[in-house]
Amino acid sequence: MKILFICGSLNQTTMMYEISKHFKNEECFFTPYYTDGFLDYFVKKGILDFTILGGQAREKTENFLKRNNLKVDYKGMQNDYDLVYTCSDLIIPKNIQNKKIILVQEGMTNKDTLTYYLTKYLKLPRYLGDTAMFGQSNKYDLFCVASEGYKDFFVNRGAEQSKISVTGIPNFDNFKKYYRNNFPYKSYALVATSDQRETLHHENRKQFIKNAVEIAEDKQLIFKLHPNENFNRAIKEINKYAPGSLIYTSGNINEMIANCDILITRYSSVVYVGLALNKEVYSDFEIETLKKLLPIQNNGQSAFNIAEVGYQLLYSNIPKPAQVLKKYKLKRKLLSKAV
Repeated sequence: MKILFICGSLNQTTMMYEISKHFKNEECFFTPYYTDGFLDYFVKKGILDFTILGGQAREKTENFLKRNNLKVDYKGMQNDYDLVYTCSDLIIPKNIQNKKIILVQEGMTNKDTLTYYLTKYLKLPRYLGDTAMFGQSNKYDLFCVASEGYKDFFVNRGAEQSKISVTGIPNFDNFKKYYRNNFPYKSYALVATSDQRETLHHENRKQFIKNAVEIAEDKQLIFKLHPNENFNRAIKEINKYAPGSLIYTSGNINEMIANCDILITRYSSVVYVGLALNKEVYSDFEIETLKKLLPIQNNGQSAFNIAEVGYQLLYSNIPKPAQVLKKYKLKRKLLSKAV
């Protein structure tokens, strides 16, 4: 059996990797996120480098796959796959449309905008509506989501309830582990910036910084810049409107959140880390809504759960003699103990 994992951002890529670890006898292959048709022309020209199709996102994914010695099959062209895991359904390439597909939620979707509503109701290509359109294609067999709250959220937006499985999602299912860290500061106000401007969205960064200064009051302000940001521009703005702030362009933001008292962000999934760890949180999303959507905390069990869903789908149409079935159940038992 051969399985293809379609990656995206570094977060999505590490999630796919964690899931793949639970397939011991199957052949696992990986690919950066890809497209076909006329969009592929824009990818090759670098026009879409601000998305997960190219630029920094693809470079980081390729480096991760190489660093971990994973089998790469770009665009899934080398093999006929029995199962495909993908991190997004905004684009479903033609060569996987007749395969068994499992969609895995990465984290938060973008806020609804006019573009989203136009895309949805005029039935335009889903990628035009950004991640707000995530999960609405129904061109997958199963959809693994972070929580019961997210199940309701996606169903209300058009996803088929029968296809959704509440598994939790890797990287978001064991936030308490981040308390064990070596980050040198404590009891500060942490600002997690976004790449809104780099992805062609509007952001009033000046006002955002001033709001952070007001919220922090007398606490030390620490800024953790989004990996995709224009660092030079962001640093100049912070030094101008929040002098004395500490600025990090790298580092584990989850550990930084674990040590902070206040978390300030806009549209970022890291807000869930703050909520789960009972921090004082500020976001452009309604906090009470976010609490309902909060990913389930299952001590890191989500990757196993998602792999389990894959096993069930992968072998659902294959008759199992008693001996094969016994071996299959034993395998699951051993995997469960390993986790």
